[in-house]
Amino acid sequence: MAYKVLISDSLSKEAVEILQREKELVVDVNTKLTPEQLRDVIKNYDALVVRSGTKVSKDIIEAADKLKIVGRAGVGLDNVDVEAASKKGVIVVNTPAGNTISTAEHAFTMMLALSRNIPLADLSMKKGEWERKKFMGHELYGKTLGIVGLGRIGTEVAKRALSFGMKVLAYDPYLSMERAKDLGMEPADLDTLFKNADYITVHTPLTVQTNHLISDKQFDVMKKNVRLINCARGGIIDEAALVRAIESGKVAGAALDVYEEEPPQKDSKLLTLDKLVLTPHLGASTEEAQANVAIEVANTVRDYLISGCIRNAVNVPCVEPEMFKVIDPYLKLADKMGSMQAQLVEGHIKKVKIRYVGDILKYDLSPFTLSIIKGLLTPILQETVNFVNSMVIAKERGINVVETKTAEVQDFASLIIVEVETDKMKSSLIGTLFTKVHPRIVKIDDSYVDAVPDGYMLVTSNKDVPGIIGQIGTILGKNGVNIAGMSFGREVKGGKAVSILNIDSDVPNSVLEEIRKSPNIYGVKLVKV
Repeated sequence: MAYKVLISDSLSKEAVEILQREKELVVDVNTKLTPEQLRDVIKNYDALVVRSGTKVSKDIIEAADKLKIVGRAGVGLDNVDVEAASKKGVIVVNTPAGNTISTAEHAFTMMLALSRNIPLADLSMKKGEWERKKFMGHELYGKTLGIVGLGRIGTEVAKRALSFGMKVLAYDPYLSMERAKDLGMEPADLDTLFKNADYITVHTPLTVQTNHLISDKQFDVMKKNVRLINCARGGIIDEAALVRAIESGKVAGAALDVYEEEPPQKDSKLLTLDKLVLTPHLGASTEEAQANVAIEVANTVRDYLISGCIRNAVNVPCVEPEMFKVIDPYLKLADKMGSMQAQLVEGHIKKVKIRYVGDILKYDLSPFTLSIIKGLLTPILQETVNFVNSMVIAKERGINVVETKTAEVQDFASLIIVEVETDKMKSSLIGTLFTKVHPRIVKIDDSYVDAVPDGYMLVTSNKDVPGIIGQIGTILGKNGVNIAGMSFGREVKGGKAVSILNIDSDVPNSVLEEIRKSPNIYGVKLVKV
């Protein structure tokens, strides 16, 4: 039996040949399909290989009767509806490591160009000018670099900075102090990093938590003449706030490869500032990186179709298809619990203790543990973490994962208990399935609840007094945020309580701050699962 593979975006010749060499595969290359044409022909294919050009939308996946795997030559999955693929049983794979060096080198190049005024000096020379004093630069040696996000790319940037004699402060909630020191860096919280860094480079995905991670408030605490680099995702740095900080003289300059809107509007203020070095999203644009990701995805798709070997899957662990259907509800629960914990805790994660109770013990527990750790790492690392590499990444960051089990049934037939310890706190979640398919959170720390882990959730710690929900609801209502469901729990009457609201949309930071400052509120977190 031959499997049919459609390549709908341009891949390197070497990558195409990897697939064409296999007798079991029939490979078609068609890079000019419209979305309508792709929807019409996809029903004939077992595999689809794309870059960023093809949009693998829900309607295309639903039209794919035979599709088994979608391979994305690259890290980001904005152009693939992973949820729709998962529901259809289609495996989605990407290439999380293929452009690591390319992006790290680009970020460091941008930092050097910014420090030595390379773009302006080059432009001046080409005008026939000779203005050496005008372009006086700054050395990196002896300066402090703050790195926000120490994944693969952030780590490679750190290596290069250390070789230049820079001091490196690193913020990553999954980075242990011991691991940071082993790498020659100093771990720091965000406030410490912002206050002490001469240069700041960001290497995180764009999430609810990282959107406008650097804005007016953060610029206020930074050193005068700080310099910023963003080769990660547009939106992590608030562009309007950056312009204000440059114009005020607080920020000496910035180098951007990514933008809140790509391409930026022609009248964007960013395009008018001499203190900005700008490139058109070139982080992964090297011949080597493009070849690497294409070859990697070709190998991954080939191996799955021919031998069933799964690598770099973002939506399924490596289990038999029939067993996957049985355990899928538990996998979803485990993933959501890990994701919730990542967004609820503060500080550097040191230890994750996972306990399984009851009927769930009749299954192999390893996929559930992988799903929890993947969920835990995803809010920060996004597409770079999957079922295959999640435990490796956790180990690299010094996170101790402990798994225990007990057959003794308590209040529920099956329970998953996830306890996370950071350098600042401990947090516990207990989850189960209702009617064997619907995930529920039944306990947060010491408070029993009945919460549906789905979509946007507002988790509030508050004093158990009358009127709290009305107080929160009033704030949400006047800001156009609709409440879809709610659950409450408390330790003792009149003591500490937890309120969980399922809401229909994102909540701006300003609204969260208003809730946080309200009477009898101890803290509030916006969670997206």
